[in-house]
Amino acid sequence: MMIFWIVTGLAVLAVAAPMVVALLRARREITGAEASDLQVYRDQLSEIDRDRARGTIGEAEAERLRTEVSRRILAADSRAHQAGAAPASGAARGPRRVSAALLLLALIGGSYALYLTLGAPGYGDLTLRDRIAAAQEMRETRPSQQEAEAALPASPPSDAPEEYAQLVTRLRGAVEERPDDLQGQMLLARSEAALGNYAAAYAAQRRVIDLKADTAGAEDYADLADMMVLAAGGYVSPEAEKVLDQVMQRDPENGVARYYGGLMMAQTGRPDSAFRIWDNLLRDSDAGAPWVPAIAEQMPQMAQRAGINDYTLPQMASADLPGALPGPTTEDMQAASKMSEADRQAMIEGMVDNLSQRLADQGGSPEEWARLLTALGVLGQTDRAQSIWDEAQQVFATRPEALATVRQGAARAGLTD
Repeated sequence: MMIFWIVTGLAVLAVAAPMVVALLRARREITGAEASDLQVYRDQLSEIDRDRARGTIGEAEAERLRTEVSRRILAADSRAHQAGAAPASGAARGPRRVSAALLLLALIGGSYALYLTLGAPGYGDLTLRDRIAAAQEMRETRPSQQEAEAALPASPPSDAPEEYAQLVTRLRGAVEERPDDLQGQMLLARSEAALGNYAAAYAAQRRVIDLKADTAGAEDYADLADMMVLAAGGYVSPEAEKVLDQVMQRDPENGVARYYGGLMMAQTGRPDSAFRIWDNLLRDSDAGAPWVPAIAEQMPQMAQRAGINDYTLPQMASADLPGALPGPTTEDMQAASKMSEADRQAMIEGMVDNLSQRLADQGGSPEEWARLLTALGVLGQTDRAQSIWDEAQQVFATRPEALATVRQGAARAGLTD
C-alpha cells in the first residue's frame, strides 16, 4: 500500500507541476510606453504601404523605411518582454504562491478523497476470473465453526427467569442420563437456543438428527444450521454449509437454507450470487416470512455490490410497507356483507381490480392468488376466475406447495372440487 500511495502522489504532483509553475512565473501584461511604441510603429508600416501605393515614394525608399520601422518594432518588443519577465515584487508573488499551494492541495486532497469514495484501498486490480478464483479460495480457506466460535467474546449471562433456568438445568441432567430420549433432546435444543446457548443448542439438535436417522427432515437440518450460524455470530462456516446442503437435498425451496446460502456467498466475496439467491427468495416468500426483513434491509447494498444501481425490492419484500395494495381479506368480505348491495359490490370490485392489476404487473404470493380467486367467486365472475386459475397453474407449476394454496382459492370459487 505504501508504494501505491507514493506512486499516486508522484502522479498527482506531475499533473500539478505545470499549472503551479505557470502561476509562479506569470508575466505581466505589456502596457504603458512599450505598448504605445509598438502600436505607432505598426501604424507607420501601414502608412508606408499606402504611400507606396499612391506613388508618393519609390520602391527603394519604401523598402528602406520598412526595414527601419521593423528594426524599431523588434527593439520595442524586446524591451517589453524584458520588463514582463522581470521578477515580481514580494506583494505580487504572495497571492500567486497562495494560489499555487491551494491548487496543489485541492488536486492531492480531491484525488485521494475521490479514490477513498470510489476505489478499494488494498484491493488489487483483478479480472473477473481472478476475482471469482479469489472468492473460491476464500470460501475454501475460511475459518471453521470452532475457530469462529472461539473468536467471539464471551456471551453475557442470560436474563431468563430463575425458575426457567432451573428447569433447563434439570432438563440437562435428565437428558444426560437418557441420551437416547428424542423428546428430551428436542426440548433441550429449543431451551438452550432460547437461553442464547447456541453451541449447546446445536449439539442437542445434532443428537436429535442422529436419533431420527433416516426420518430426519429438512426442517431438522434447517434448525441445526440456524443454531450453528447463530453460535458463530452470524457467520456461515464450512460445517454449517454442509448442513445447508442436507437441507437443500431434502427441500430445495427451504427459505432458511436459501437465506443462509446467500449470506455465505456475500461473506466469501460473491455478492453477485448472494443477490440472485436473495432476490429469488424474496419473490418466492410471503411478506411474513422471518427472513424477509433481514434481506430487505441488506438488498440495496447487496445490489450495489453486485453492480445493479437501479434495484427495487420485489412486491412481497415491501408488502408490509406503506403503499402496499392487499386484496380483500375474509374480514373485508364480512364487512361488505353488512353494506348495501351497491356499496358492497363497489367495494369488492375495487379491491379485486387493484389486486388483479398488481398480480399481473408485479406478481405476488400464493395466498394473494388464492384470495383473488375467492373474491372473483363471490362476485360471480367465474370466467375471469377460470382464466386466472389457468394462469396460476402455469406460474406455480414447479412449486407444488404454492399451487396447493392457490388451489384452495380456486375451490372456494367453485372451479375445482
